[in-house]
Amino acid sequence: MEKHFIDKKAEDFSVRPNIMEYAQEYASFKWEDVSAHFEGLPSGGLNIAHEAIDRHANGLLAEKTALVWLGENGERRTYTFLEMKKQTAKFANVLQTLGVEKGERVFTLSTRLPELYIAALGILKNRSVLCPLFSQFGPEPILQRLVRGDAKVLLTTKILFEKKVRSLLDQLKDLRYVLLIDAEEDESDQIRSLPRLMENVSEYFDILPTDPEDMSVLHFTSGTTGMPKGVVHVHKAIYTHWMSGRYVLDLHEDDIYWCTADPGWVTGTSYGIITPWLHGVTNIVDEAEFDAARWYSILQNERVSVWYTAPTAIRRLMRLDTNPRDEYDLSALRLVQSVGEPLNPEAVIWGMEKLKLPIHDNWWQTETGGIMIANLLSQQIRPGSMGRPLPGIDAGVVMHHDDGSVSEITEANKEGELALRPGWPSMFRAYLHNDEKYANSFVGGWYLSGDLAYKDEDGYFWFVGRADDIIKTSGHMVGPFEVESTLMEHPAVAEAGVIGKPDPLIGQLVKAFVSLKSGYEPSEDLRRELIGFGRKRLGVAVAPKELEFQQSLPKTRSGKIMRRLLKAREMGLPEGDTSTLED
Repeated sequence: MEKHFIDKKAEDFSVRPNIMEYAQEYASFKWEDVSAHFEGLPSGGLNIAHEAIDRHANGLLAEKTALVWLGENGERRTYTFLEMKKQTAKFANVLQTLGVEKGERVFTLSTRLPELYIAALGILKNRSVLCPLFSQFGPEPILQRLVRGDAKVLLTTKILFEKKVRSLLDQLKDLRYVLLIDAEEDESDQIRSLPRLMENVSEYFDILPTDPEDMSVLHFTSGTTGMPKGVVHVHKAIYTHWMSGRYVLDLHEDDIYWCTADPGWVTGTSYGIITPWLHGVTNIVDEAEFDAARWYSILQNERVSVWYTAPTAIRRLMRLDTNPRDEYDLSALRLVQSVGEPLNPEAVIWGMEKLKLPIHDNWWQTETGGIMIANLLSQQIRPGSMGRPLPGIDAGVVMHHDDGSVSEITEANKEGELALRPGWPSMFRAYLHNDEKYANSFVGGWYLSGDLAYKDEDGYFWFVGRADDIIKTSGHMVGPFEVESTLMEHPAVAEAGVIGKPDPLIGQLVKAFVSLKSGYEPSEDLRRELIGFGRKRLGVAVAPKELEFQQSLPKTRSGKIMRRLLKAREMGLPEGDTSTLED
């Protein structure tokens, strides 16, 4: 696949980027210097909620809009930093009146309502642990996470409680309270009305001393096998959130920022709640699900300047035969970032053509807590690359040896496992109740990501695939991402997912699942055309030998195409954990 690089010039920037000289900043960066940008608690220590909300509310930004909430039915509400301070203090006081203590887990199960964001910060003020869940989860994945996370309190809505939680109560002996966001009255001593509780508490709350290493957020992540894992993060993670907000999202105080991610996954917490408010910027939250016209209208009407979204959303926009700049005023928009799975080069080029802005990819995981590798605003973009490591992040590609050890690959363009040197502030501190699995994540002085990649001559990292996605065919190692990206260069293809299918002769054959753009219909002629297109671009050994059309591909809500699900369905195998599957 031919690579095209996108260079940047000073005139490309309406606002001077926060980082201009990558090499210089990378060489001189020290994590301890980030602490100067935090106030610290008057009582001692470091607390996420104080740095994200209270220090702004106590200063010059008190009357600045912190949150703009856009309701599904057209309602629009705004909250200043001072109002957020008072509301989050009240939620913390509610937890106090209920006897919820430091370190106890408070789960949230809600659509993107203002109360969800208020609660998240209130939980952290109380030094309890925020545990966000997807509102689309069914009862079983909810039960798994509440039990494994030692849930003491659940915040939810009446309809979600009735549909998904009430039937579980007999199995949740340690769940002391259910707080209903929209209930007018208490149902019982256990099932309480949040509005009633909020009426009767003070809007002042003094955060008690918080050790930077105190647990702050517990996210559950699903692997290809086994039960979901509880990933433990601490308050000190804000060092990474602040740094990546400055360097990757390029946040300036007058920005209007919109992260489309749901707080049920880590991007929606790290970059939909914490990061924008650490930088004192106005944060847009949309209650509704994806709708192209609505999204473009939000970008226009709210004058969004920095937009953080996912490849699945970008691919949906790419399906439409529209020129958004002709239909909407997107003149405020200056930076688009994407995360969730690797961004196909075709999507980066689409951004240049349709949005008049390149889309910047970056890489990180639930376990890393924040962005580790990115295409920075001021730097050359290499479409298909995840970019270069952020200041303070030591990334490498390692080779596994038969004795269980690993060693770093210093040769350019040679594939291995992407790994990070431990010690960055947002590094996860544990898998809850699974010390063995946590210990196995670190080998030879590296955190092993499970992603295969290579590094080019200039230090840009390129994603190859998950280690368990790699296809071995006729002695070749084929990364699904390269095949998918090539197929997406065909004008008919909206999305592609590629798997290895067992074959007695060649080990595995490459099979592609394709969804088409509007205006194209599945046909045998188009199937042959796409297979020929792949062979011409990739060669016979790498190109798909089989191709199947699907109306839509299975994806997580974070935008990752679930190749393991495609493979399981193809082979009639158990589908495993599908709790994060997009509706």
